[in-house]
Amino acid sequence: MATYIILANFTDKGIHDAKDTISRGDKFKAMATNAGVTVKDIYWTIGTFDSVAICEAPDDETATALALSVATRGNVRTQTLRAFSFEEMGRILNKMV
Repeated sequence: MATYIILANFTDKGIHDAKDTISRGDKFKAMATNAGVTVKDIYWTIGTFDSVAICEAPDDETATALALSVATRGNVRTQTLRAFSFEEMGRILNKMV
C-alpha cells in the first residue's frame, strides 16, 4: 500500500460548521474504508492547512477518487501528496543512473 498525505483547508461552508469537524472526520474515515483506503491518522493543525490526514491506498487513482469525493461535500479543499517511506526512498535512490 502506498502512503498519501492529504492536506485540507476549510471552505467558507466548512468553517461555518466547524463544530461538526469531528463528525466529518468520522465520515471521512468511513468513506475511506468504502473506497479501499486506510486512514492512519487525522490531525487538525494551525498554519497553512487546517487538517492533515495520513492514509494508505493501493494506488494513485484510489487516493485521488477519495480526495475528490471528500471535496464534493464542500467543506474542504484538498491537496494530496504521495509520500515515500525510508525504505521506499532507498529503493528509489538505488535506481538512480
